[in-house]
Amino acid sequence: MNATARPLDVPAMVKEAALTAFVVLMLTVILVGFELRDVPGAMALYTRIPDVVACVALAFAARIALVLLREGYRGAVIVGAAIVGLLLLIGLLPETLFGTEAAARTARRFMPFEAPVVQWCLFSVTVFLGLRAAIGRRRVRVAEIKEREAAADRMGARVQSIARYAGPILGFAAVAMPVAFRNDQQVMSVAILVMTYIMLGWGLNIVVGLAGLLDLGYVAFYAVGAYTFALLATTPDIQLSFWLSLPLAGLLAALVGVLLGFPVLRLRGDYLAIVTLGFGEIIRVVIQNWYGFTNGANGISGIPRPTLFGLSWDEEAAEGQIPFHKWVSDNLFPIDYTPTHEKIYLYYIILALALIVNWFALRARQMPIGRAWEALREDEIACRSLGINPTNTKLTAFGVGAMFGGFAGAFFSTSQGFVSPESFVFIESAIILAIVVLGGFGSQLGVVLAALLLIGLPEAFREVKDFRMLAFGLAMVGIMLWRPAGLLAHREPTVRLKPAAAGKAK
Repeated sequence: MNATARPLDVPAMVKEAALTAFVVLMLTVILVGFELRDVPGAMALYTRIPDVVACVALAFAARIALVLLREGYRGAVIVGAAIVGLLLLIGLLPETLFGTEAAARTARRFMPFEAPVVQWCLFSVTVFLGLRAAIGRRRVRVAEIKEREAAADRMGARVQSIARYAGPILGFAAVAMPVAFRNDQQVMSVAILVMTYIMLGWGLNIVVGLAGLLDLGYVAFYAVGAYTFALLATTPDIQLSFWLSLPLAGLLAALVGVLLGFPVLRLRGDYLAIVTLGFGEIIRVVIQNWYGFTNGANGISGIPRPTLFGLSWDEEAAEGQIPFHKWVSDNLFPIDYTPTHEKIYLYYIILALALIVNWFALRARQMPIGRAWEALREDEIACRSLGINPTNTKLTAFGVGAMFGGFAGAFFSTSQGFVSPESFVFIESAIILAIVVLGGFGSQLGVVLAALLLIGLPEAFREVKDFRMLAFGLAMVGIMLWRPAGLLAHREPTVRLKPAAAGKAK
């Protein structure tokens, strides 16, 4: 206890911790408590009550620690974190500490959870709480919260100013990444997935970040672009290539975006979000039930991959085509066949599309249409008073954002080779919106960082798939508490009024 500590209200502290534990119990009973496993000839339901009990107990203890920190009892938190951290370290490194397999089995028996990744994360949280208590942070007041937010905004401004110089470096790193991982197909697959969500985030950032229109149905345009290319490429009498179908997919998605914009011209905020959410579900239900056109829930398979000047990515090309590795070996330098070549080609396609979206968004902010979007975001009434037509401004935002979503959908269709309605559920819209919100409204670099955190980082935790969505929700709650405006939320004016030159008449 330090000099700034207040008298501790133990019943209130226990009540607060019990409420937190109850909320965690309600979440983990469904997400963690039950698991379906394959057994010979059937599916079996298994319960994991010890994991649920561990989650509840940890939530209770963590809340107690946070209350003690808030009230100034740092010594108790340091002692508790040291004891728990030591016990966790014994369970994590039993063979190193004891040297016998029997001792290792005994130590692991008392460890919460089975996955080592979760155990190490728990150890890291314990160390973080101990360090936070040791640093001696005092109780934060409202004025200090405002000062912290102002400091975070200044940091965002500095990062945004550095981004213009770091952009070429990051771009070069993105271009050179396939060279470093040219033989790792899994890394390239994850990179393609991350770049796809970066492109989707930049497209939605135009609608939400620049124009301020909360869109919860962005996955509808993603689906329109995907099914447009799938139908154009697999219909026997059409069979257009990817490069010819790509602009058509974007234009059709833009048309759908404009059609969505008309009914919601008078809506704002939550009402706009509800309507766009319904629109996204309508598109998915139509795709799922229109069997004669979209093949319904069975989806569309056999979607061709994009070619490079007619070269094939297969080891043995079809009649009339030349394998890529054979052409390179005959004309440039010897190269062996590997499936990673196609992944690298797909990565460069989505990288080029994403950079086009980024370039357009940066240029649009300097143009009248971009300034009109920002004016609409800040105050629609003031926007009208300035002579800006809100109708045209909203429609262009919906149309442009939908067009980029259609481009991403067409790429998703060709990269997967199969599309179905299950790929365009509401959770996809939620993830894309979470990327924009987490990165900061209007921040291009923030979208990149958020996509890496929400899409790329969870791939390292794939072995603990049962805890991924729970961790995703906790991370979003944490960001909303500690950085409500996003990681790099800073609105830099696109136009500044320069002061009058010295010597001019006032």
